[in-house]
Amino acid sequence: MMPGGGGGAAGSVQSEKEEKVSMELTEEILKSMEVGMAFRDYNGRISSMDFHKGSNCLVTASDDESIRLYDVANAMCLKTINSKKYGVELVCFASNATTVLYSSKNGWDESLRLLNLNDNKYLRYFKGHHDRVVSLNYCSRKELFISGSLDRTVILWDQRAEKCQTALLHVQGRPAVAYDDQGVVFSIAFGGYIRMFDARMYDKGPFDIFSVGGDVSDANVVKFSNDGTRMLLTTTGGHIHVLDSFRGTLLSSFNVKPVSSDSTLEASFSPDGAFVVSGSGHGSVYAWSVRTGKEILHLDTPVGPDICFVREPRTIVFVTLNILTTHLLWCLTAHFSSTPK
Repeated sequence: MMPGGGGGAAGSVQSEKEEKVSMELTEEILKSMEVGMAFRDYNGRISSMDFHKGSNCLVTASDDESIRLYDVANAMCLKTINSKKYGVELVCFASNATTVLYSSKNGWDESLRLLNLNDNKYLRYFKGHHDRVVSLNYCSRKELFISGSLDRTVILWDQRAEKCQTALLHVQGRPAVAYDDQGVVFSIAFGGYIRMFDARMYDKGPFDIFSVGGDVSDANVVKFSNDGTRMLLTTTGGHIHVLDSFRGTLLSSFNVKPVSSDSTLEASFSPDGAFVVSGSGHGSVYAWSVRTGKEILHLDTPVGPDICFVREPRTIVFVTLNILTTHLLWCLTAHFSSTPK
């Protein structure tokens, strides 16, 4: 069954080639963040969003059963697609800005779906989980992705293969999962530890296990920095832990008010990995220096954001969203000049 079409601009979305620039993200730039745009398109909680690395596109998922595609640079909602039959919980871009992968939220079909945004057609279904998918990460370099579910399984998928499910791993808790940017290493976090796997030899078990300092609250999100040297983990206790991804050394831990039980505490690295940005349960955006642990930014937004992401390269954009009552999507921007390479 095809998902129903919605409002927004029709037609394909092409990835924009961006001129590479040399820049330095400083504390002063972070402190200059301000609200640049706001979208009031939603009739339900915004549950997930993702930036496409090669373009200005942003995709969101909402409890109003919609998937929305935005051009952040031009402050435009390009397309709205409704998934009334299956609902939508988590969404991320796949190999290009016209294809997304998303999880269901209907309670009876936990399949993942690969959707073409141009013509609203499903390209492929990925069946394997038997409870809600709570973590989803796509590695565009190799067309691999990984998913974690409340059924306490983690599945590795290869979009290119006829038998797309390449591995099924069992865990002892709610998992948070992520590939590194190269698709060589993946991590599974649960129970106060992050387990590191070689994607080529995952059947041998984790090659290392990192502790996050005694925090045994459920894992929300695990991520690698762009260069793969650092990783972060957020937990339901309102903690954000930053680790050296090679040695497992705990570099910093930050604390915010936890988000509600049906929400996810999101945090992101800045493009250079020097700063961490996070939302919170009481409606503030924070930024910290990884090196010093210093709080750089504490911003109270008008809508009370609980989730934020970071976008590069010429304009740093933190996208924050309200998952409480007003269902707004805010983009906070800081502009700076740079010299092309």
